Amino acid sequence: MEIQVVGVIGAGVMGVGMAQNLAQTGHQVILVDISEDILNQATQQIKNNIRFQSLFQKTENPTSPDTILSKIKFSTNYKFLENAEFIIENVTEKWDIKNRVYQQIDTICSPDCIFAANTSAISITRIASITKRATKVIGTHFMNPVPMKPMVEVIRGYHTSDDTIVTTKQMLAQMGKDCIIVNDAPGFVSNRVLMLTINEAIFLLQDQVATAEEVDRIFKSCFGHKMGPLETADLIGLDTILFSIEVLYESFNDSKYRPCILLKKMVDAGLYGRKSGKGFYAYSVS
Repeated sequence: MEIQVVGVIGAGVMGVGMAQNLAQTGHQVILVDISEDILNQATQQIKNNIRFQSLFQKTENPTSPDTILSKIKFSTNYKFLENAEFIIENVTEKWDIKNRVYQQIDTICSPDCIFAANTSAISITRIASITKRATKVIGTHFMNPVPMKPMVEVIRGYHTSDDTIVTTKQMLAQMGKDCIIVNDAPGFVSNRVLMLTINEAIFLLQDQVATAEEVDRIFKSCFGHKMGPLETADLIGLDTILFSIEVLYESFNDSKYRPCILLKKMVDAGLYGRKSGKGFYAYSVS
């Protein structure tokens, strides 16, 4: 079954990337967020992303930003999701917020609509439990920036059906992406390993074993990583890193996931990384 209409909830960095990717692959997109200001910023960001992308992907007849934007409906009203065949949710990684969103869309969307949670930490089984369509709830952990990353970590919840997995794989293929399917567990595969690595790299900085530049250079030069763990933390957002490691700590009750004090201090100081202009490195913020 080819998916035509996709709802994207949350117009942050990931939601903007998804809406752009979906529109560029011919889908009709409904992008929903809580304020017009956020949606206006999302519109401008998509324009900027498309122009930036065109500099690296030379084509004879590039699609104009306006053509791509014409496939996206921006709205603060969840009601417009009623005709969506597939929903990708990207709201803040806070349970009380996700809880409200899923209870709301469960009453609006068609019973056949699949709900895909783009989460890095929250249990897919738990999300499914607050809906009346547990077999149609699945996890899709996209990587940033979405249009440029070809692989998605897909998470099967306890009740996720085989049909839902098949449809999700088809949907991702339409977006030009492959996927790896894993079972539901805190942090799944990618974040269970990545957050532990980043947290330990911050401990190295706190213990004055090495500078941020030295830590990242070792991973890039010795292991061939494109980005070091602290550069990756700045890209993801240190607030998101802290939340994810706290979820792992709470879920496993294992001291190896205890959040580094320096990480907590930086988040308290508003040093979130790229999105705030400063984290382990300094950035220009437009």
